[in-house]
Amino acid sequence: MSEAKGGRSAQLKHTGLRPGWTTGACATAATTAAYTALLTGDFPDPVSITLPKGQTPAFALAVEELDGERATVGVVKDAGDDPDVTHGALVRATVRRLPPGSGVVFRAGPGVGTVTRPGLPLDVGEPAINPVPRQMMRDHIARIAADHGATGDVEVTVSVDHGEEIARSTWNPRLGILGGLSILGTTGVVVPYSCSAWIDSIRRGVDVARAAGHTHVAGCTGSTSEKTVVAEYGLPEIALLDMGDFAGAVLKYVRRHPVDRLTVCGGFAKLSKLAAGHLDLHSARSQVDKGFLAELARRGGADTALAAAVAEANTGLAALQLCAAAGVPLGDLVAVAARDQALSVLRGAPVAVDVICIDRAGAVVGRSGVH
Repeated sequence: MSEAKGGRSAQLKHTGLRPGWTTGACATAATTAAYTALLTGDFPDPVSITLPKGQTPAFALAVEELDGERATVGVVKDAGDDPDVTHGALVRATVRRLPPGSGVVFRAGPGVGTVTRPGLPLDVGEPAINPVPRQMMRDHIARIAADHGATGDVEVTVSVDHGEEIARSTWNPRLGILGGLSILGTTGVVVPYSCSAWIDSIRRGVDVARAAGHTHVAGCTGSTSEKTVVAEYGLPEIALLDMGDFAGAVLKYVRRHPVDRLTVCGGFAKLSKLAAGHLDLHSARSQVDKGFLAELARRGGADTALAAAVAEANTGLAALQLCAAAGVPLGDLVAVAARDQALSVLRGAPVAVDVICIDRAGAVVGRSGVH
């Protein structure tokens, strides 16, 4: 009999749900097709791209426009079985030639937001096209340019039909992203879930890890935190639990089915919610409590002015940056508070816990000891 499979891919397979593609993947596909047409006169339909983990999905083209020095392609986003507000949205990319040496310049077209407040992984004034989608588009432009003897110096304008209207159903306005949606995605894949199916998959992941004799498992909020845990501890895939937003599901199941050690790893903002006592970390059901972060900062030595600035920060990342500049270890304080919350849910179960907070790039910004 073959060994049972665990980890993220097994969890997704277990749910029976169909994955989809992020807005970043759609924008990359549209950009790839548009730049190819600009250089060759022909639109590749469907157009294939390579995602960060090596998948090569193909996208049908919904819009094709070629006019001299620019080309536009539109791709309809398919979010799979995920209840994503952007499912069915038309993501467009217009690629325009620029003089040699210009590089790749990104613009926000209609329906794509602009950053107006600090605390996000983009500078104020930049189009809300996140770092990984930008790199995906740059990589595909470079490959196409190399194949056709071009320089790869282009302007890429990304737009989303009705994006400003759709964005009203997101947190973008509150975060200071105005005018539309963000172009997102760290893997290019939308991992779908129904609460019951995903929680069931977490339980199965714990069972498989225990059956295989693994005494140290990690609950991770996503693929970046999985990479961090593997780098820190060398854990095999079978010991990785894709908990997503369901921290409570991991803790409650491990309470009943203990392992020697549980590491919880995730983004600073998400784990600040756990630190504050939230067990469901989804943005629709819990928010970062800046007042709570200000109180933690006070305990860590922040003066009145810094604590007030943390309480008024635009995002958790902005609060973290303010404290880092002042030498206040807010990341560690959040990790310790999150660990203590986890231990309270475990209710004395024989499980040692540690917590690692990371930033969007996967750098460790806070950690607790093992308790």
